[in-house]
Amino acid sequence: MNVTEKIQSINTFTESKFKEKGSQFIGQAYPIHSEEEALKILDSIRKKFYDATHHCYCYDIFETANKYSDDGEPSGTAGIRILNAINHFELTNLLVVSIRYYGGTKLGVGPLGKAYYRSAFETLETAPKITKIKHVKVKVTFDYDITSHIHHTISLFEGINISNIFELKPAVECCILSSQFDKFQASITEASSGKAELELLDGSIFIKRDTK
Repeated sequence: MNVTEKIQSINTFTESKFKEKGSQFIGQAYPIHSEEEALKILDSIRKKFYDATHHCYCYDIFETANKYSDDGEPSGTAGIRILNAINHFELTNLLVVSIRYYGGTKLGVGPLGKAYYRSAFETLETAPKITKIKHVKVKVTFDYDITSHIHHTISLFEGINISNIFELKPAVECCILSSQFDKFQASITEASSGKAELELLDGSIFIKRDTK
């Protein structure tokens, strides 16, 4: 964990609409963190736009999942075109959906692919972008008498999203820059004379923050 990885994503839900030969295309983009979250949003979209002809989509989660669907459109005209738009902006951790209401006139394979690309592109073009940095989520369990040492070490490493837990022993959950994890682990061991327990809860969380 000696390299701080950064990703570019979107900051909030964004939508765009246009019509092409009577067909309406509704492009929507959502920031997501997991495949489960993407599938849940897709389910809600299908229920909300139940009368739409197609719900084509692509979602990408950094180093975890990448999937797209033509949802009944000719192969290669929708899902891959949405992915191309995502790649154009070099984005990840997002779901992009293009909802189509068929207007009665067939567009043809070429124009249809262009329409889906346009739907995704225009949606992402206006979406607020955000840079996130890779963190790890850790849990430190320790004895009461070294509480101040543990908290001081966490502050030195600019730990964020801090949560204090009181079980049989006190514990702290927080997020540390991935690039600093090895040094943090060594510092916790030193501060506690090897008595504190350090547990890695999540090895890949992307968070927006200012860093030195």
